[in-house]
Amino acid sequence: MPTIVTHAAVPLALGLGLGHKRIPGRLLVIGIAASMLPDIDVLSFRFGIPAGDILSHRGLTHSLFFAAMTAVYVAYSSRMLKVNAWVAGLFAFVCIASHPLLDMLTTGGSGVALLWPWSDERMFFPYQVIQVSPFNISAFFSQRGVNVIVSELAWVWFPCVLIMMALAWPRLNRQKRQLERIRNSQRGPTQE
Repeated sequence: MPTIVTHAAVPLALGLGLGHKRIPGRLLVIGIAASMLPDIDVLSFRFGIPAGDILSHRGLTHSLFFAAMTAVYVAYSSRMLKVNAWVAGLFAFVCIASHPLLDMLTTGGSGVALLWPWSDERMFFPYQVIQVSPFNISAFFSQRGVNVIVSELAWVWFPCVLIMMALAWPRLNRQKRQLERIRNSQRGPTQE
């Protein structure tokens, strides 16, 4: 898996790119938490659940079904977030679903049960470019940790920054034109 912090790159890119009018701060925080939520299944290690079990790491919490059910809950809670239910649900779904999709790009671990409950198959994408994150924190202070961070910067954070900029560009241009119109109207007519 990518590091838990890197899973937040997708909601940050979408939320900051679309702006606070479309993705209010509360929803952005929910999206960040939702993007990390599938890794709650690491608790399976504590309970001795064997690898490959649907309750083990990268099992049912990494499925699109889990993402959809959690998104329905977020949509249902949208009044508390003061946001449209469809916006809340769709944003939550994308944030949660991004987690297993990023995990499918990693170079290690077990595959992802993306299609559970319809299939128990663990999947990876054909190309695995993101260095798998170690579970041991001390491993981050080694060459392997450096490799993981560099890999995540290249394959997750940099593309997310580009997505954020592409999403923000039209909104920022529109705001710039509005400011120019306001300035021009305050100057009054030009005399020649």
